Amino acid sequence: MARDVDGHGPAKCYDIPRPRRPSHGRVHLPSAPPSSIEIPPILYGKRVLVRPFSEEDTAAFWAALEESRSHLEPWLPWVQYVRSVDDARADLARLHARWLTREDLAVGIFDRETGRLFGGSGLHRINWTLRLFEIGYWIRPSAEGRGYVTEAVQLLVRLAFDRLEANRVEIRMDPENLHSRRIPERLGFVLEGTLRRSAPGRDGTPSDRHVFSLVRDDYARLPWATVAGDGRP
Repeated sequence: MARDVDGHGPAKCYDIPRPRRPSHGRVHLPSAPPSSIEIPPILYGKRVLVRPFSEEDTAAFWAALEESRSHLEPWLPWVQYVRSVDDARADLARLHARWLTREDLAVGIFDRETGRLFGGSGLHRINWTLRLFEIGYWIRPSAEGRGYVTEAVQLLVRLAFDRLEANRVEIRMDPENLHSRRIPERLGFVLEGTLRRSAPGRDGTPSDRHVFSLVRDDYARLPWATVAGDGRP
């Protein structure tokens, strides 16, 4: 949005490595800045496509949030701050700016055939030095239970490991958010543990967070990691 597994909250800034001075005395500067990293503009799955939001998505974004407000607000505090079409437009402008700098890679989840907006996702809290990413997501109620989020998360995981050289991808959620938990479980993420009292809960008091992750060795063993759906139409 930092927001929770929202699929579009402000993320931790990427880390730029400081110059290293090896024993022979030369200073090694960081490689190209994150803004120069090439990322496919659209990822295609069998039923969904994911792409960055644009200003043209404002009306669809606002409609999806209005439909989802009571459904999302208990878990995603950022939703309460988007109270008008103008708020929605400003939110998407911020997301676009962060996409350009590669600080945060928020995307919409769209129906591949009709273009209808189902929800949001993305790669957040990015550390470009270590190639660490966190995936968040949300889905409108009328699109729940059909596997759209699962398909979108698969596309983002493939993007992270196959194109962005990820070393680790994680998903965090409130233990009470059972719908959110089913996604990493279904996709073979490893439950590493619970961060106790580490984030605001639904009532604003400190709450636990489950941490699921994949590292490169985990990803290589997943049967769906090599299935077609890598960003080509």
